[in-house]
Amino acid sequence: MSKLSNILLMLQFLQNGRKYSIKELAEKLEVSERMIRKYKEELEYAGILVDTIKGPYGGYVLNKDFNIPYLNFTNDDLDIIRESCQLMKDSNMKQGLTDIYSKITLNLNNKKNNRKPIFSENLELNVFNKVNNAYKNNLKLKIKYYNLQHGESIRTIYPLGLYLFQNEWWVSAYWEEKEDMRQFHLKRIRDCEILDCKFDPNEINIKF
Repeated sequence: MSKLSNILLMLQFLQNGRKYSIKELAEKLEVSERMIRKYKEELEYAGILVDTIKGPYGGYVLNKDFNIPYLNFTNDDLDIIRESCQLMKDSNMKQGLTDIYSKITLNLNNKKNNRKPIFSENLELNVFNKVNNAYKNNLKLKIKYYNLQHGESIRTIYPLGLYLFQNEWWVSAYWEEKEDMRQFHLKRIRDCEILDCKFDPNEINIKF
């Protein structure tokens, strides 16, 4: 992920009002503790104060006087984007509108669940769109997945559900190579390809 995306994600974690240790934030953002300290400096340069609590149980907490503003979208906005996308002839413009449509959908889903918007870069959004497409059409996916212990590996999965957990997207899927059900964190999917190969979700459900 980009530096800006990591800083925004760190800010999102801190906004819930709880204290996070530097180690916790480093694990969540998958960066070094040194980078977490650097992100704190960047936030303070931007006028966003992050208080430091010292001691063995210390950490960072967002200054209580700061709130992150965000846009509120409505279903009417979604309808306008969807209708415009259907009429659009230019493929690049159509893809752009599709991405905007997805972002608004994410925000509306978060609002229904009393959650704040997810900060997402284009790679994450593209992955979400592909996984969602494969899930709806029962198509297999080939993904490049990053694991903290083993690094990147290529996996074939059958997406059976998308869900939000702690304001982050996960896909519940059958992992072909392991012949087992797993939960895959969308942020760890580095690349994603929809395969021209359908699967029957009912057959998977029978196994498990």
